[in-house]
Amino acid sequence: MDGYAVHAEGLEKRYGEKRALDGFDLAVREGTVHGLLGPNGAGKTTAVRILSTLIRLDGGRAEVAGLDVARRPREVRARIGLTGQYAAVDEVLTGRQNLEMFGRLFHLGGRRARQRAAELLERFDLTAAADKGVSGYSGGMRRRLDLAASMILAPAVLFLDEPTTGLDPRSRGEVWESVRALVAGGTTVLLTTQYLEEADKLASRITVIDQGRAIADDTPDGLKDRVGGDRIEVVAADRADLPRVAKAIARVSDGEPESDDTELRVHAPVTDRVAALTDVARTLQDEGVKVEDIGLRRPSLDDVFLRLTGHRAKQDEETAA
Repeated sequence: MDGYAVHAEGLEKRYGEKRALDGFDLAVREGTVHGLLGPNGAGKTTAVRILSTLIRLDGGRAEVAGLDVARRPREVRARIGLTGQYAAVDEVLTGRQNLEMFGRLFHLGGRRARQRAAELLERFDLTAAADKGVSGYSGGMRRRLDLAASMILAPAVLFLDEPTTGLDPRSRGEVWESVRALVAGGTTVLLTTQYLEEADKLASRITVIDQGRAIADDTPDGLKDRVGGDRIEVVAADRADLPRVAKAIARVSDGEPESDDTELRVHAPVTDRVAALTDVARTLQDEGVKVEDIGLRRPSLDDVFLRLTGHRAKQDEETAA
């Protein structure tokens, strides 16, 4: 398909009686980050393995960089990069030696491998640590080196499978900046993740997968709109005041307020966000109702995930599917 770097229709993959993919569809536009979200065992990693030609599909069809993955796997592999859940660099070698080694494995030749290594070290802000052993790198630095290694041949499409698993917030931020730089340079990125914040910050479009099928595909804001727009939220100081808080919110809301007796929280969707907040705050103040917190918020991707799949995302490793 013109304008799409990845296009899959009706992908199927079976492991015995288990259907890891059951008619999975995906369309990723060129030059974008496309997020693939799903719970454990939903089929995210299986989809990436098929699209990157690591395993064969059992049904359906897929094209990557305009090439059929089943019929022309060698040509597909020449146009893609893949970074798995864990860094694949050699800790005994330096950063420079790692990249030169990958360059030689890709048949660049000694001179070109050294040149490409220097280019990538600068691009991923690793020049200062280039001649230090990777064993002394931080988690974020290792991940950036891993990304650099996947870019040796400047692939048109890069698959990132859970790229920031186990990283601290600072290291995750470093990886995000590297991903943005790649896309700015024209690379298309398919990102699988269970960190919903990661998908929200990086992806221009997101596909939600569950039980081997795509159950939603939209922009992050579009997915949030499915749950509802702005919501007013009040946390009461006293459980006995929850009915009064709900009544005050009901006057300005577009739907029935929802109450959480455990967290003493009441929330509901609103259209005129500022007017609603002002009205509720004034009403509660006039009635002498004490609150711990009051504010407006947009639905999060976690809210979307919960609505679509029936449970919240888990930020741990995916199973074999």
